[in-house]
Amino acid sequence: MIHLRLTVPTDQVEAVLETLEGDPHVVHLLHLPGVASRPPGDAIFCDVPREHASVVLHRLRALRLHETGGIAVEYVDVAVDDRSAAAVLAAPGSAADAVLWEGVEAQSEEISELSRAFLAFMVLGSLLAAVAIFLDSPILMVGAMVVGPEFGPIAAACVALSNGRPRLAARSASALGVGLPLAILAAWVFTVVGRWAGLHPDDFAGASHLLAGAISKPDVYAGIVAVVAGVAGLLSLTTAKSGALVGVLVSVTTIPAAANVGVALGYGDRDGWVGSAEQLALNVVLMFAAGVLTLYLQRLGYQRRLRRERAHEGG
Repeated sequence: MIHLRLTVPTDQVEAVLETLEGDPHVVHLLHLPGVASRPPGDAIFCDVPREHASVVLHRLRALRLHETGGIAVEYVDVAVDDRSAAAVLAAPGSAADAVLWEGVEAQSEEISELSRAFLAFMVLGSLLAAVAIFLDSPILMVGAMVVGPEFGPIAAACVALSNGRPRLAARSASALGVGLPLAILAAWVFTVVGRWAGLHPDDFAGASHLLAGAISKPDVYAGIVAVVAGVAGLLSLTTAKSGALVGVLVSVTTIPAAANVGVALGYGDRDGWVGSAEQLALNVVLMFAAGVLTLYLQRLGYQRRLRRERAHEGG
């Protein structure tokens, strides 16, 4: 269930109540007249099944309540009353497949931010990946892939393109445009300093190391993995399946490729860094394309749902 907390200006209370009361899937409707002070008006609370929440929010936004008043969305983990259970059963669709588009947009704003924490995780993930390359350790590489936060801006860019949000797209591109070169730089510095300190070998043939060789030679399978990861990643974002997102993080070689570019540059291995850069570009482009297609198909289903609702209201 989704709990809605609405701050409604006085002149809009009647329209908002009419919208909510006319929806059979809205339950626990609570109206507190005159309690809101900024803006002056009423407070209205209600619960709605997750699979119907975007429809209700669409109607409230059509009343421009998001501009004149306030709309807060909260997730209800457990609802044990019969009315909630009946509303969930009556609502079209499945809660497991439901997409709360407003929540997706809000989350995209957060994960696309170019913050100190994002850059720190990019550097840490790259350093872990560089160590994994030197040790040829798949387990350590998995840890680096989990630490790397680069999928967030990719997913946010997909949302931005599908929703026509140029500001969000620019933020996502900025995060990737700074984060990935910084990851490469971190691995390069680690390699150069490590060679100078005697920590790394004088010669490092990436082709003779399993991880470095695989990363620097993109193939069809790498493309397939990137496409599958893009679809799975956006599905995990829109349907709030965090477990699937972890699988996405450990399946694509963005951070490993960035780290291998830095390592290969540190040893002057042209074939290594060019191949790794191609792997990095392939992953980013294919994940982005697959993610946009996934959102487009989900949007089509949502638009059909809205048309059915309008037809039902008109009938």
